[in-house]
Amino acid sequence: MKMKSTRTCYIRTLLAVVVSLFFMGCASMTVGAQKWDKTFAKSNQVIQEKVSYPNRYGITVAADMYMPKTIDKSKTYPALLIGTPYGGVKEQGAGIYAQTMAERGFVAMAFDESFNGESGGMPRHVSSPDIFVEDFSAGVDFLGTRPFVDRNRIGVIGICGSGAFALTAAQVDHRIKAVATASMYDMSRVIRYGWKDGMPDEQRSKTLDQLGEQRWKDFENGSPLLPPGFPSEAADSIPEGLDPISSEFWEYYAMERGHHPRSHGPFTQTSNMAFMNFPLLNTIETISPRPILFIMGENAHSRYFTEDAYKMAAEPKELVIVPGARHIDLYDRTDMIPFDKLESFFTENLGR
Repeated sequence: MKMKSTRTCYIRTLLAVVVSLFFMGCASMTVGAQKWDKTFAKSNQVIQEKVSYPNRYGITVAADMYMPKTIDKSKTYPALLIGTPYGGVKEQGAGIYAQTMAERGFVAMAFDESFNGESGGMPRHVSSPDIFVEDFSAGVDFLGTRPFVDRNRIGVIGICGSGAFALTAAQVDHRIKAVATASMYDMSRVIRYGWKDGMPDEQRSKTLDQLGEQRWKDFENGSPLLPPGFPSEAADSIPEGLDPISSEFWEYYAMERGHHPRSHGPFTQTSNMAFMNFPLLNTIETISPRPILFIMGENAHSRYFTEDAYKMAAEPKELVIVPGARHIDLYDRTDMIPFDKLESFFTENLGR
């Protein structure tokens, strides 16, 4: 599929971005109830609590923790940490996964990446491969210190871009005992090499020159350039002229289906430099003997990321192809997301 330009690929094709209206400055854990602010209906089978905790950089990570309504906190349970699609927030797809897995007996937590959503970090809207990977380990820190969680039975689920971050975290964090990905995107690969690895070296060099110049401008302006993104209110239709991939993301993030006020804009432009210099999944084979479950849609534009990661990973591994599903359908289509498979995978590898 032909992209109009590198910038179009980064900004419009990926539409990968979160703009936050607030951030949390408290470094200590907080727990409490709050008005329902999700893009999906609340389940009466779970307990949901707002929590926050620091990562190793001292940034406060905000999360929603979901627990079975029948939880007995004198006992211990397996736990799951769920990362958002690249550009999403915990109130969207990641929350759907967390709530559904809590209905099935797991303690499950969806979180906002640093600098985004309700999480802390300045400047806002930064995307960082290193820190986004760290955020998974920080979530394991938090879950593993809850008295009702068995720290030896923690798994992770990564959706879209967080699929690669989850796998990268598992490469070095042996506390992660099992990994599942859905509609995975390898952001370091697509930003450095272009869509389907089609970026010429000359174009990459030119892009890096432009990003270097932008850093000087950002320094002089006192803040990084944030390109325009999603509308602040849900749109009624897809704008004319968008390529098929951009149209798909617009359908989810910009329209009623998945629109959320904290997920309506792009990451800072110079965030791309870090991804060009930080390859993810370089040692994916070292996750073995811990198991990996790869899930992708039959019609997903992103399926080549999952297919290639599956080939690189060592056993035990499994690939599930969801018939008829597009990339975004594995964000929120509960009739298509293979939750039975996710439940059996984590039950087998984490226990109940």
